[in-house]
Amino acid sequence: MHSYQPDPQHRADPERGAEVYALDRAHVFHSWSAQRGLDPLPIAAAEGSYFWDYDGNRYLDFSSQLVNTNIGHQHPRVTAAIAAQAARLATIAPQHANDVRGEAAARLAGLAPDGFEKVFFTNGGADANENAIRMARLHTGRTKVLSFYRSYHGNTGTAINSTGDPRRWPNEFAIGHVHFFGPFLYRTAFWATSQAEESERALAHLEQVIQFEGPDTIAAVLLETIVGTAGVLIPPPGYLAGVRALCDRYGIVYIADEVMCGFGRAGRWFAFSDHDVVPDLITFAKGANSGYVPVGGVLISDPIAATFDERVFPGGLTYSGHPLACASIVATIDAMKDEDIVGNGARIGSRVLGPGLRELADRHPVVGEVRGTAVFWALELVSDRETRAMLAPYGGSSEAMTELVAECRRRGLMPFTNYNRLHVVPPCTISEAEAKEGLAILDEALETADRYYEG
Repeated sequence: MHSYQPDPQHRADPERGAEVYALDRAHVFHSWSAQRGLDPLPIAAAEGSYFWDYDGNRYLDFSSQLVNTNIGHQHPRVTAAIAAQAARLATIAPQHANDVRGEAAARLAGLAPDGFEKVFFTNGGADANENAIRMARLHTGRTKVLSFYRSYHGNTGTAINSTGDPRRWPNEFAIGHVHFFGPFLYRTAFWATSQAEESERALAHLEQVIQFEGPDTIAAVLLETIVGTAGVLIPPPGYLAGVRALCDRYGIVYIADEVMCGFGRAGRWFAFSDHDVVPDLITFAKGANSGYVPVGGVLISDPIAATFDERVFPGGLTYSGHPLACASIVATIDAMKDEDIVGNGARIGSRVLGPGLRELADRHPVVGEVRGTAVFWALELVSDRETRAMLAPYGGSSEAMTELVAECRRRGLMPFTNYNRLHVVPPCTISEAEAKEGLAILDEALETADRYYEG
């Protein structure tokens, strides 16, 4: 385990760590968990690509927490902007005009394609998708929402029902949600042998779902441009353009969920930029301000925004466009532009992470596939490359994955894992040296997983 104490805020204080742990276990109810067996790691401080626990151990954050700290931890321009805003105007209700709220909306609109002038602010990605779905339903007068089986769109009532992964199963209380298979050549549902076949057949499948569900009943197709938690699945060439064409043909709203893949994560401000498409609604959160203050939102195309020129939009949030959150968005976008943070993420991916992860696949049989771009990668871990048997079951974990995570942490790396996958998703600000440090740790840790290979 690495131990590093560069200044007083990172010095070990085990006694305080024990107090933090005790308070958490006594009073904090954690998400997505059975509570009794939890053993959370108390975190003392963070900076850049690293964070520290109270024992003084340093961890390289290859998870970006929940894939959101795109500008790294404690970026000084953003923390200073939040502090300055708090001293000037800490909160104001959403019905008022506020300078920093307007500036944040203008900067966001400036990043979007032409024809997106309005922004509806939310508190995070889930309610961004929630409200985008509401807008699509009201705009079209239809009800159904189509989304991938492999997807995650948030934990609010409608967003969780649009989600494709097993977190949806105990939460299915909303109506009108239909799931379909998106393209994923490694585990193709369409017997495809190439990306072109996968794209063509996946689009034919989607059109058939639309026809069988009834085009006049479908309000929206909601897609993560690059599926995130469910696998870092980059759509094959032509697929998103085909989705756009189907939506146009049947009068369906195309919602691009850019909550995880946007703001530099995929080497672009918005991941759909690489696919020659323009959605009707764009949802964002996470990387828009690296989660320094909770915020999300919907970028609204002009035709949908016009629907509500004379018609009331029946939705709102007390903290919509919160000044602290908006100040953090303004500072984040400005810092990302001035420091070429989006470009850095793209370069790290092409020069270090991509080649390095493919080298790991050559050395470790447990790595079945490497896929990704920029600072958005996944290793598909298998017990047999020929059968592609997963190292952990769908919807669950395994001894192999548990040991892999423990070994990463023991060596000073915080990974992001989901079922049989290890995601490599560091901040967009990560340096080449830090990325290589992480790859070296993964190389050592994967030896633990290799012991479970059976092929």
